[in-house]
Amino acid sequence: MTETKISGVTATNIVVANMIGTGVFVSLGFQVIAIRSDFAIMALWLIGGLLSLCGALCYAELAVALPRLGGEYNFLSRIYHPAVGFMAGWISISIGFPAPIAIAAMAFGKYFLGMTPSVSPLFLSLMLVWIVTVIHLIGLRVGEKFQNIATVIKIALILGLIIAGIFFSQKQPLQLAPQPNDFGVMLSGPFAVSLIYVMYSYSGWNAASYITAEVRRPERNVPWALLVGTMFVTVLYVLLNWVFLIAAPVSELSGQPQVGLIAGQHIFGPIGGVLTSDLISLGLVASVSAMSWIGSRVTKSMADDFSRLRFFGRVNQQGTPHVAMLLQALIVTALILTGSFEAVLVYTQFSLLLSSFLTVLGLIVLRIRQPDLPRPYRVWAYPITPLIFLIVTLGMMVHAVQERTVESLLGLATALFGLVIYYFAAPSRAGLV
Repeated sequence: MTETKISGVTATNIVVANMIGTGVFVSLGFQVIAIRSDFAIMALWLIGGLLSLCGALCYAELAVALPRLGGEYNFLSRIYHPAVGFMAGWISISIGFPAPIAIAAMAFGKYFLGMTPSVSPLFLSLMLVWIVTVIHLIGLRVGEKFQNIATVIKIALILGLIIAGIFFSQKQPLQLAPQPNDFGVMLSGPFAVSLIYVMYSYSGWNAASYITAEVRRPERNVPWALLVGTMFVTVLYVLLNWVFLIAAPVSELSGQPQVGLIAGQHIFGPIGGVLTSDLISLGLVASVSAMSWIGSRVTKSMADDFSRLRFFGRVNQQGTPHVAMLLQALIVTALILTGSFEAVLVYTQFSLLLSSFLTVLGLIVLRIRQPDLPRPYRVWAYPITPLIFLIVTLGMMVHAVQERTVESLLGLATALFGLVIYYFAAPSRAGLV
């Protein structure tokens, strides 16, 4: 079997690629509908980045203290109970990864039409998913090289758009200095709901924690990947949204999902707008690749612990969990074909917030229960860092229940269904390492 360890650079690239998906190119259009303050809009993206950084630091400690594949599944199983971990794992493998992969692939198909106008977007979406799957099935080394190249291309495209925006001569006026009513806006319901969608754009900050066992020198490289990757994306997101706001009038952006295309048209003209659209589509390849890689590892970790699920943990000669990866590709294909992923995504976010809340809370629980557990990395400014994450995340969940009651309850039901599956598999459980 081939070497199954990746470098810290690749781990960082996976974090970046997971975080930069479709969210940052569509969220702003819906935020400016209810929030008319430029300062509050920019604060949204700064707060989202700081909250993600707090979460990333907490996950970094857990990842090196409890090193294994699986992310929240691994952490929650060992801190609370295997049933809680299984619930989080179920969320990840059923919708947590497949839904964002499907959305990124669908966006790729739509944006890529500028290059291939005669080809069906549906065909392009499915083609991307299965080509990426085959590349990762070939082996970890090939998947690592592909991931690194795709991520570098994505970053270069975004930096190019930011630089073009800086030198754009017809900038829209922005009021970035706080006004007396701005802080009231930041305490409002619309701001809290917008923050939920911003956090969806930032989701992926915990990516490296899912593959700790596949990273060389994880005690050093995993915290580094989580920290550097999250900080880098935060800077990119703040600058990118600034470019969107200065490039096009708010009236044109309001309610529009293709914010990147609109901004590109203003900066480069109609033809340049189409080119921007095509470049965004190429950047989405890295997102699909990174999420496909990580999602399959969650399935494998769960299958290793439950003999009734052992089939899904099989690996090929190159060390790739091929059954888990093929299962994931089939789920993504079904979501793309039915189009139901859009409805799924609305309530997925509540489930993901619940998983991350329990995980960061678990950091505090583990500190109390096992104070002598070796921790090669300890979170900065403990307990302030986890408490900030917990308070803000709890606030988002409360607002989600108030503003999106049905979707939130569906998300909770999805999580609880994982407990039902757990008790089906539990009698044959092989035991956690």
